[in-house]
Amino acid sequence: MLQTLPRSETPSGVAYVDRGQGGETLVLIHGVGMRIEAWGPQIERLSREHRVIAVDLPGHGFSRPLDAAPELPNFVAWFSGLVDELGLDAVSVAGHSMGALIAAGFAATNGDRLRRVALLNGVHKRTPAARQAVEARADEIVSGNFDRQAPLERWFSDAEKDGAAYRLVHDLLQAVDPKGYAAAYRAFATGDAVYSDRWPQVTCPALFLTGDGDKNSTAEMAEEMARAAPHGRAVVIRGHRHMVNLTAPEEVSEALADWLTWQPA
Repeated sequence: MLQTLPRSETPSGVAYVDRGQGGETLVLIHGVGMRIEAWGPQIERLSREHRVIAVDLPGHGFSRPLDAAPELPNFVAWFSGLVDELGLDAVSVAGHSMGALIAAGFAATNGDRLRRVALLNGVHKRTPAARQAVEARADEIVSGNFDRQAPLERWFSDAEKDGAAYRLVHDLLQAVDPKGYAAAYRAFATGDAVYSDRWPQVTCPALFLTGDGDKNSTAEMAEEMARAAPHGRAVVIRGHRHMVNLTAPEEVSEALADWLTWQPA
């Protein structure tokens, strides 16, 4: 049975979890089809030393749907509004997959409010073939006739399919609202190039982490973004795929803990 973390809700209807105190304030943004529970290991580890806020994307978990076209800039505006609602001055932001695109957009448009940014399994300038494939999946999801099992084949290796991470992600995909999923996936499919040329202007510490087995959010993408950012760092975790924060939770949590205290020379 899926275990649900207790949530609070903002006036605009964003569901969130707020844990810990001290250190830097870190906001976690999950990926398409997931919800706050996908960050479980990182919330537990990082809230020991920092204030950690994890949010449900619009139309996911317990958050209201997005009241705008399903385009990446509108998700970025949604997130910026959330930071305002929570009364946060300057934050560190970590996003996974679709959450990474939102984090990148926030870094590009709200640099004065950002202490540091981390993209986990982030996409960057897809090839034409990859873009065609992801847009075809978006069309299928929008039609309502989609296979909720299909992402699991891309996100997990055969060796990981008997693990707790696989079961959690399976259950989250089964529970996600189809309309919320479709809206977020459309923005995810079309958003990889929206802010992709802005990294040279992002001057805060920037972490780009992925698994070496992730064929869509590749190590090459992470390394290219890290080279473009003035204070960028790429971390590639061997033997893992798209859900690396759940399949390698200790390594990912420690990489994030290091990033939260990293002061570039």
